[in-house]
Amino acid sequence: MTAAALQLDEKTATRFAHMALDNVRREYPSHITHMLNSDADALPPRMLHPAFYGSYDWHSAVHSHWLLVRLLRLFPQADFAAGVAVLLDRQLTPQNLAAERSYFEQSHRAGFERPYGLAWLLQLDTELAEWGTPQALAWRAALAPLTGLGAVRFGEWLPKLSHPVRAGEHSQTAFALGLVHDWAQTAGDANLASLVESRSRDFYLHDVSAPLAYEPSGHDFLSPAFAEADLMRRILPQEDFVIWLTKFLPQIPDGGSDAWLRPVTSRDPSDGKLAHLDGLNLSRAWMLEGIAGGLPMSDRRRAALLATARVHGETGLAAVTAEHYEGSHWLPSFAVYLLTRRGLAQHA
Repeated sequence: MTAAALQLDEKTATRFAHMALDNVRREYPSHITHMLNSDADALPPRMLHPAFYGSYDWHSAVHSHWLLVRLLRLFPQADFAAGVAVLLDRQLTPQNLAAERSYFEQSHRAGFERPYGLAWLLQLDTELAEWGTPQALAWRAALAPLTGLGAVRFGEWLPKLSHPVRAGEHSQTAFALGLVHDWAQTAGDANLASLVESRSRDFYLHDVSAPLAYEPSGHDFLSPAFAEADLMRRILPQEDFVIWLTKFLPQIPDGGSDAWLRPVTSRDPSDGKLAHLDGLNLSRAWMLEGIAGGLPMSDRRRAALLATARVHGETGLAAVTAEHYEGSHWLPSFAVYLLTRRGLAQHA
């Protein structure tokens, strides 16, 4: 059975939508990464970020909004649809998003939410652009000043970045570049797409023998190795990717076994950092499926990749509950990204 057997039905979509609706309206607890330039900057989250103040932190609020847009797009007749539309109308206003852009433009904030939060911002714009309904385009127009600044920030940063960031958390380069490349293709930003492709080759083209035995670190929610491979299947022609992957991940077996890579377990889902491992199972699942999608159908590694993706997906999805806010404020977004094949849709 492949990872593609994991499907999102309306009942599950409704559960995830209500979790996100609750979270984006929940201001506290709040974890703010906030550069204060004066006493005047000591403000509550809703005043600092009128559009994206909920869901514990800014980037989680952004990808929770992405979740709501994606589910509204896929299930427009569901019971949750009207409430989601009202929420998006209230949050994604020109006034709110102008205030968000103003925050980014203030002194010493050039690195705010770079790269992870900015990458999810572009993913939100990607979803609205692809959907293309009048309502979606209105939200996208309101988002445009912030989206444009996010793209500029990547364009300024990538030429100066001397080495990739191989962490398993928010600072990781590979995962963010995958989302940015997807956005650049949808938005028709050929310059940024070319920059991402060039820098990805600079950073990763000559990598070999990924040290899977060193993964994961205890706080990882992104795999450094699999995120890199999932990026490179976007960047390289298929024949080049096949050769690159053989050198980079020789551990992938030719048969259909999933025993070469087992899911991980969070020992305390109520701990915000330890709960990251639940998300790692989900992101590994979509990355493994993405890597398989970059290979020809005849490649014997596909079976092992898809079998392993499925077991990781099942384990990760079982952890997506509302019991602990430390996980519930972000795990539904990862679940929806996996179940709706978001990372594969633009590369089918």
